Amino acid sequence: MPTEESIRTFLEAATAAAKSAGALQKERLWSDFAISYKGEVDLVTEVDRSCEDLIVTRLKEAFPDHGFLAEENIYEHRNLPYKWIIDPLDGTTNFAHGYPWFCVSIALEYEGEVLLGAIYHCMMDELFTASKGGGAFLNGNPIRVSKRSPLKRSLLATGFPYDRTRDNENNFGNFINFQLAARAVRRAGAAALDLAYVAAGRLDGYWECKLKPWDVAAGALLITEAGGEVTNHAGLPYSPYDHRILASNGVIHQEMLEVLKPAEEG
Repeated sequence: MPTEESIRTFLEAATAAAKSAGALQKERLWSDFAISYKGEVDLVTEVDRSCEDLIVTRLKEAFPDHGFLAEENIYEHRNLPYKWIIDPLDGTTNFAHGYPWFCVSIALEYEGEVLLGAIYHCMMDELFTASKGGGAFLNGNPIRVSKRSPLKRSLLATGFPYDRTRDNENNFGNFINFQLAARAVRRAGAAALDLAYVAAGRLDGYWECKLKPWDVAAGALLITEAGGEVTNHAGLPYSPYDHRILASNGVIHQEMLEVLKPAEEG
């Protein structure tokens, strides 16, 4: 098991890499950059790839015996005990359109358990960090989830999968049900930031489906370390490799599960 000192070293490296990638994103936003497609509507920009190269190169140099799981490339030796889980630019569609809501998300997993996470929103210079058992922080200051309840007084967030026009698991029904049950629902387009905002008490709950480990690994740890609750849509223990995520301040979690129940049973 890694020591506290080694975890601090890993987290310092992750935050430095996240800030460097964020600086690149801020510099390139509203400039000319190449855009390509991974699917019918799923974008990737040259900035995504540049940020991933920057992060992976730095972490590989610092920790040559670690593995990597990242959005834009497939890396060898992904099943080593230590594995970095990286979204170099979460919110690519926003970035490509010049909409300033995106972030870097980096997590480190050790033998299947997420040890630490860092999410950096360069446009607001906000760095969210967490380590297992060490709490959650925003720019070095402790953060906690909200205490807001019931659900009808709560602000939620969600998103929709890229194949929403082709697959019935598109989150549309849940979105309508939560719009009726909660104070309001936001859809901003960067899952990692949504999770960080739940951890910081700015949002009270979040749910989504069809996300990838790099979307959620850092954010899920932030929420649990900030006193919140993270499960799948059936209320069972959550893993970043699960298909569906439900995250909340804990107080409204059961109410959110009840709203999700018809889709789970359907």
